[in-house]
Amino acid sequence: MAATQRERLLDGLVRTVADKGYARARVSDICAAAGVTRPVFYELFDGKEDAFVVAHRHGTDLLLRAMRESFAGGPDWPAAMRRGLATMLAILASAPAFAVTAVVEADAVGPAGRHERDRLLARFHPFFADAPTRPLPVPHDELVACAVGGAYTALHRWVDEGRTRELPELLPTLTYYVLAPFLGVAAAAQVAAVETPVAHVALRCATPDRPVIDATSTPFIHKRVDPAATPG
Repeated sequence: MAATQRERLLDGLVRTVADKGYARARVSDICAAAGVTRPVFYELFDGKEDAFVVAHRHGTDLLLRAMRESFAGGPDWPAAMRRGLATMLAILASAPAFAVTAVVEADAVGPAGRHERDRLLARFHPFFADAPTRPLPVPHDELVACAVGGAYTALHRWVDEGRTRELPELLPTLTYYVLAPFLGVAAAAQVAAVETPVAHVALRCATPDRPVIDATSTPFIHKRVDPAATPG
């Protein structure tokens, strides 16, 4: 029961923060959305900020797990990167509340939210471990940091503009942007032009307008995306 209440509260936080914004979301609102009492909330979390951090880490853990599974199915690094990006965009498009909470509202949390954002960006760096190296006048690690940060900025802009459902359309742009520093513009453009079927993943925090995929999940983000649905 405790685990169920915790998951309901995480789901309630995601939906409430997406709807009201972090600054205006009250613990009482989160509890009402979750159908859980305030005493139970404070048994599980120290406060709203603590609950946000837990929800952010839990959701992004599952997002990255799905991305790694898709990435691992690529025949080479460029195709693997495209598969991973396609999975990320499909998941966020299917869970607009989670996308708004995790990507946009993290800034409103203050230092703890910015720490979670920086922690998340650092976790994307391993996807570049097998990236080809080219003779460039910049350190490889800095190039990776710029690629990750730039892609995140584009993602943030689309979500902030209310274009979350359209995120799969961002795949060619993100693919080209991320690959170009490592492959060169011509090779990156070739990979970016590949048409990739989108894996539609409906998450329970969203009001799905697509068929729901039956999968073992938490209330607000599925644990799996079929890698075969996002071929390189």
